[in-house]
Amino acid sequence: MMIKAVNPATGEVIRKYEEMTAEEVAMVITESHEAFSGWRKTSFAKRSELMRRAAGILLDNSREYTMLMAQEMGKPIKDGRAEIEKCARVCDYYAENAEKFLADEIIETDATRSFVTCKPLGVILAVMPWNFPFWQVFRFSAPALMAGNTSIVKHASNVPGCALAIEDVFRKARFPQNVLRTLLVRNNKVETIIEDSRVKAVTLTGSVPAGKAVSGKAGEMIKKTVLELGGSDPYVILEDADPEVAVTACVASRLNNSGQSCISAKRFVIVEPLRQRFEELLVQRMRALKVGDPMEEYTALGPLARHDLRDQVHRQVIMSVEKGAKCLLGGKVPAHRGAFYPPTVLTDVKRGMPAYEEELFGPVASIISVKDEKEAIRVANDSVFGLGAAIFTKDVAKGERIAADELDAGCCFVNTFVKSDPRLPFGGVKESGYGRELSHYGIKEFVNIKTVFVK
Repeated sequence: MMIKAVNPATGEVIRKYEEMTAEEVAMVITESHEAFSGWRKTSFAKRSELMRRAAGILLDNSREYTMLMAQEMGKPIKDGRAEIEKCARVCDYYAENAEKFLADEIIETDATRSFVTCKPLGVILAVMPWNFPFWQVFRFSAPALMAGNTSIVKHASNVPGCALAIEDVFRKARFPQNVLRTLLVRNNKVETIIEDSRVKAVTLTGSVPAGKAVSGKAGEMIKKTVLELGGSDPYVILEDADPEVAVTACVASRLNNSGQSCISAKRFVIVEPLRQRFEELLVQRMRALKVGDPMEEYTALGPLARHDLRDQVHRQVIMSVEKGAKCLLGGKVPAHRGAFYPPTVLTDVKRGMPAYEEELFGPVASIISVKDEKEAIRVANDSVFGLGAAIFTKDVAKGERIAADELDAGCCFVNTFVKSDPRLPFGGVKESGYGRELSHYGIKEFVNIKTVFVK
């Protein structure tokens, strides 16, 4: 079986890769397991040296990696450049802080000495998505490797070149052989990998169905999981918000990565007095963005990553319009080749429509009008998802209170768009998953938090 990398801007096959056999997969797991025995004993100082070297390699080869992402999943090169820089930052962050985050904690008890120590688990399987093909892997691997684990990465099948390039980053940084390995296999092989006793835990970023399948198998095998799944992030714009500030943040978030981000703004919940002005500004800003070749420097939106993903977004738009939504901009599949979809604005979105109920993974904004703050919060929380949320108001204290106490999401921002930061925990609630990545919380997800009691 072959795994194909296809350029979504042209539909052309870039390269074909031979899928790994079951025997080859088993050998990778064996080698990763064997590498763990030495890597776990490597000092934090040495791990940090290697991780900083990986950060340097990412930056030194940024153009190569950026072009690879543009070719395999259509990411505009300006977005790809920012992604590689962020990967380097997370490497440096954990190189600097891992030892402190995992330091022994002395606990006063009736023992002569009692303390908590954090030790690595072993081989961690990472099932990764295509939308941020470098960042998602480094977001997991930098803390996991700094904690002393080894990792095998089952990346999305449409970005095999990115998957192999990431493995090569660690090789070039002179990490011990097999500390991080790539598995070129399809999704139907994942459950068998989880069943292997040498694989100790699993992290997955992806769809809700994928999360259910992976966590179900991992639960059967009694293995730890961290899941970062979909999102339908509400951006609440209150009556006293500055519409210019709100629209600027909303457009930046909704169209980041051509709209293919779990934490991009998807549902715009507008208190009625601001609705008309917000709609006018939103349509104006989204219409002005350049859609085109992701290889061109000034392209704001490239193609979606695959034609079937583009077609799914279009079906959701059409079904929402059939149920009563109004299309203010876009909403039509371009006649030219490539998996392109135009910036699209839907208004009069209501419960029962895909634009209200489902995650729209493309450049489509859903405007939901409400009468007041109370209804805005209710609508924002009226979702099976709970990854990110944002609120816009000139009353910062009120915004902070609503973000902290009333919005059902793992990441809540005030007067700006939701984004991940190595210094802050990242993850969701409800069907957006569980567990946390990044910060000191993330590095402790895949360690044995061990009590030691000495009498």
